Amino acid sequence: MLLTGASRGIGHATARLFHESGWRVLTVSRSRFADDCPWPGGPENHLIADLADPDSYAALANQVRDRLCGEGLFALVNNAAISPKLSDNVRKGITDTSYEDWLRVFNVNLFSGAMLVRNLAPDLIETKGSIVNVTSIAGTRVHPYAGVAYACSKAALTALTREQAAEFARFGVRANAIAPGEIDTSILSPGTERIVAEQVPLNRLGDPAEIARVILFLCSEESSYVTGAEINVNGGQHV
Repeated sequence: MLLTGASRGIGHATARLFHESGWRVLTVSRSRFADDCPWPGGPENHLIADLADPDSYAALANQVRDRLCGEGLFALVNNAAISPKLSDNVRKGITDTSYEDWLRVFNVNLFSGAMLVRNLAPDLIETKGSIVNVTSIAGTRVHPYAGVAYACSKAALTALTREQAAEFARFGVRANAIAPGEIDTSILSPGTERIVAEQVPLNRLGDPAEIARVILFLCSEESSYVTGAEINVNGGQHV
């Protein structure tokens, strides 16, 4: 499987779980393989790419094929995402967000996933593989810490998931999305505990491993009749 945005949080937990479940995991991030990711083969299966640069997409797809060595690509998980903030860690609203911000966010959060699927479609079709796009609760409501460009990119990623599901179903390729809520990672904004207390019925943060388990489900035969779905994994925050 190929996983973007693998260096921390949900991506880190997903790579670990897939490896423990017997998958070979090709990871992508802007940085080198982290020393605190102790699974065999990790450094050899890690690719460095800046998904904010559109010129990187075709080259990355070619690198993936080279690393596969004919083994087949059975899953592509588009997890990479950025949400630029103001200097005081406040969300960027409409008047704060420049064209360059919009372009960079959409390149990473949406266009990279669209183009990787386009470039790797023959490989996914050959294996009847799965596509999983990591969206967000911010794609369906205004969030106090998620910027406007991030929210719009995640809403668009939900639409892209529907399009991928419809277009690739005839090939046996499934496309689904998972929409996390407040997850306990290193990039939580101060004040998230208030959102949990007021908006999350389960009254706690989610664990990255809980997201990873749903991603694994969507890439397995256990979900063989599921396509075009977006699964909310947010402790009931969406209700």
